[in-house]
Amino acid sequence: MTTPTPAQRTVNLAITGASGAQYALRLLQCLVAAGCRVHVMVSRAAQVVIATETDLKLPGSPPAMQECLTEYSGAQPGQVLVFGREDWFAPPASGSGEKAPLVICPCSTGTLSALATGASNNLIERAGDVALKERRQLILVPREAPYSEVHLENMLRLTRMGAVVMPASPGFYHKPRSIEDLVDFVVARLLDHLDLPQDLMPRWGEARIDAKQPR
Repeated sequence: MTTPTPAQRTVNLAITGASGAQYALRLLQCLVAAGCRVHVMVSRAAQVVIATETDLKLPGSPPAMQECLTEYSGAQPGQVLVFGREDWFAPPASGSGEKAPLVICPCSTGTLSALATGASNNLIERAGDVALKERRQLILVPREAPYSEVHLENMLRLTRMGAVVMPASPGFYHKPRSIEDLVDFVVARLLDHLDLPQDLMPRWGEARIDAKQPR
């Protein structure tokens, strides 16, 4: 079986109500630029956070939201698909749907709790449940501080189930000069885990290798 090219790949992206909407929006732009088709799910709380933390105001209906995010990300028609919160016929809602990774970015602690306990009260929770039961790639990006014992226990449970918990904790060794640089640090790590090409920043050690190359 051949490995799908980025242009053939689908990535499921869920955006929940934790702070850090910039990470999700930047990731969407990068996924689109990589040629991926992106299935987007947005919680009600995420709409509030996006409106609070950015200049983007998402409309309420999935078709209007899809048009807005398509324009925002520079996607081709049909490249970004938005599914409603109770759209149980959406591909991410079933193990019989397309096998695709799911990134929940940012991931609220409420969503962490729902996934750790098997709740499926909306499409995002159901998509996470499907990813876990089907052993598909599931990346969770919590953005909270400090973490309570409940949060940590839920992250441990999900890690043991196979999820990757990647807190939105940007590094500083790349000498960031802007908020965008800090956002790109986290997004670059997400793209690396999705095995997608990225030039947001060099991987650790690449600069040293480049310096040793003959001129």
